[in-house]
Amino acid sequence: MSFVKNYFELDVYLLSRELSKEIYLITRRFPPEEKFSLTDQIRRASRSIGAQIAESWAKRRYVNHFISKLTDSDAEQYETRHWIEVAYDCDLVSIEELNSILIKCENINRKLNAMINKANLFCINNQ
Repeated sequence: MSFVKNYFELDVYLLSRELSKEIYLITRRFPPEEKFSLTDQIRRASRSIGAQIAESWAKRRYVNHFISKLTDSDAEQYETRHWIEVAYDCDLVSIEELNSILIKCENINRKLNAMINKANLFCINNQ
């Protein structure tokens, strides 16, 4: 794709970074006993979304590898949803924070699926 030269220019990647920052700021308030469980889990999942997008970019030589990494990114997005819902159930986040995260996750999901459906346009050997 001539209009995007690097993964860090992708809207979905920028949104994933925004999400991971929001998760970080929210989880700073979590109780100390959650440090190695809920806090760690949700931070890892949210940070992995962007990491998988970056990895997918490196695997653009092969459409199936590219799609596989984007699928992994989407799975991390779903895991992030799960953990923020658990945090909400435990009264660690407000309904507004929950909804903000879920909206970002849905946008990421939509953008990743669009990339998956148009993978040939992103892959090096198909340009």
